[in-house]
Amino acid sequence: MRDDPGPGESPAAARRRLRLALRRAREAAGFTQGKVADTLDWSVSKVNRIEKGDVTVSSTDLRALLALYGVVDPDRAERMLRDARTSRRRGWWDEPRYREHLTPAMLQLLQLESDASAIRVFQPTLIPGMLQTREYGEFVLNFWRSELPEADRVLRLEARLRRREHVLDRPDPPEFHLVLDESVLWRTIGGPQVMARQFAHLLQQMRAPHVRVRVAPFADAAIMAMLAPFTLLDFGDEDNALLYREGILIDEIVHAAQRIDRHRGYFAHLWAAAHDEATSARLIAERAAALGDGEPVVRD
Repeated sequence: MRDDPGPGESPAAARRRLRLALRRAREAAGFTQGKVADTLDWSVSKVNRIEKGDVTVSSTDLRALLALYGVVDPDRAERMLRDARTSRRRGWWDEPRYREHLTPAMLQLLQLESDASAIRVFQPTLIPGMLQTREYGEFVLNFWRSELPEADRVLRLEARLRRREHVLDRPDPPEFHLVLDESVLWRTIGGPQVMARQFAHLLQQMRAPHVRVRVAPFADAAIMAMLAPFTLLDFGDEDNALLYREGILIDEIVHAAQRIDRHRGYFAHLWAAAHDEATSARLIAERAAALGDGEPVVRD
């Protein structure tokens, strides 16, 4: 049976809080990650993965860290131990079938985006996964059938559809800001009818007050559109922000503040250069209507 967290606290939030607390405690004690590893006879990789939130930490290992860092306040120690226990609870993303077929970075993203207060996405080529229809997503994933086994494609599609339920449809959804390059409107993924239904679905999602979508025009954002897709997640605290970057069959979670800040700048530029939401919705609706009427379209 799955050990889903209750509605109040989530494993992702507890893990994020704990990793930041451990990093601050280490820095306050004057230890480098290498010194911690040498003292506890661990690998530097283990220390780094704990502080990045890539792995959970056992109660035994946490107590060793707290003793090393001189954390003697019982209330502080208990909060961290409680967070460690909560972080080990399992959510839907922890089902073995997902762990077998999704990348480690995507598994982290599934956990963290469900707790984000704001999500900003730039997509230069496709409708992003969280807003895809089933048939659109199937066509995109099947394009990679020579690279991805069928089981991988099936589970990745299922995860994409579940993400919307656990992020955009949750009771306290994040602010979701999306910038699409205008070229996305002119690509017919799966044919005109599939594309028309995808645009109609996107317009429906855009009616929600927390979902804002802008289209960056060809002329004004041509250079920025050369960027690869990226997602920025905020959690109400700048220290908690992260960057997710996705390429062809490769993805990564980035915690480095400098890279996150750089991509914040990219997104701010794109958002300002893009059409406003009303104009963007009109452009999307026009393409949906044209495709639905069987108008010939330009294919890439």
